[in-house]
Amino acid sequence: MIKSILVPVRGDGMVATVLAHAAALAKQHQAQVNVVHCRAQAKDLMPQGIALNDFARKVMIEQASELANRQEDHLRGILHRLAREYGLQEDTDKNGTANCNFVEEQGRMADVVKHAGRLSDIIVLPKPQRERNLGQSSLKAALYGAGRPVLICPGQLQPDETFAQHVAVGWNGSLPAARAVASSLDVVHAAKRVSILIGGKVQTHGPSAEELVAYYALRAIKAEVVTFEGKDPANGLLKTCKDIGASLLITGAYSHSHETEMLFGGNTERIVDKTEMPILMAH
Repeated sequence: MIKSILVPVRGDGMVATVLAHAAALAKQHQAQVNVVHCRAQAKDLMPQGIALNDFARKVMIEQASELANRQEDHLRGILHRLAREYGLQEDTDKNGTANCNFVEEQGRMADVVKHAGRLSDIIVLPKPQRERNLGQSSLKAALYGAGRPVLICPGQLQPDETFAQHVAVGWNGSLPAARAVASSLDVVHAAKRVSILIGGKVQTHGPSAEELVAYYALRAIKAEVVTFEGKDPANGLLKTCKDIGASLLITGAYSHSHETEMLFGGNTERIVDKTEMPILMAH
C-alpha cells in the first residue's frame, strides 16, 4: 500500500518534475507527499582554503545563514504554488486524499534521503546529472541506505494521464528484479496494462517470465510477456518500452555490486543515463 511518498528537493531546477510525478502517484493511491528541503549548513557555504579571523568568520556565517533563509523562503513559495497546481491538499490530517507536507532538514541530501526514506513507501528523485556530478549519491543512498524503491524522473518530463497506466517490468529472474516486483505491486495493480520484458536467459535458479505471470495472476493482475534482443539489455529494455508504448519501466538495480557497476558501467548505469521515461527501481 502506497501512503507515504518522499520528495527530497534542492535548488537544481528539478522541483517541478519530481513533484509532478509524486503528485500523480499520490492521486492514484490517495497518498501523502512529504517534501523535504535539504538545507545546506552555514559552515558548508564558507569559502575553503581561506584563513579568516573570528570576526570575519562570524560575519560570513551570518551572511550564509541569511542567504539560506532567503533560498528556503523562495523554494517554499514555489512548492506551495506547485502543490496547488498539481492538485495536492496541504493538510496532512485529510486521510484518503492526495495531500502534501513540507519540512526542512539540514545536512547533505544523501544523509537526508537515508533518514527520511526508510519510512517512505517510494522515494522520488530526478535523473542524476552525471555531467554536473549531481544526484548519483542521492540515488545510491535511496537504494542502499534507505532500501526503498526509487522513482527516477528524467529531464523536464511532466507526467500526463498515461503515466503508470502501461507498466513494463524488466525481468531476468534476479534477486533485485524480484524485489522490484514485490515493492511495486500497488503500482502494477493500478495499471491498465502490464508487460513483462525479457531478453536472453534468466539467471540461474531464477523464476521464468511465465512464473511471474502466474505470480501476478494470483493478485488479479493480467500480464503479457514481451521478448527482446538480449545482447544489450539496457538498450533493449528502453527501446522495447518505446515500441510498445509503456509509460513506466520497473526494474531491479545493480545486479552486481554497486562498485563494479560504477567502475565498469553496468546495465543499471546505462539505463539511468539513457532513459527518457520514468523508471521505478529497487535493489
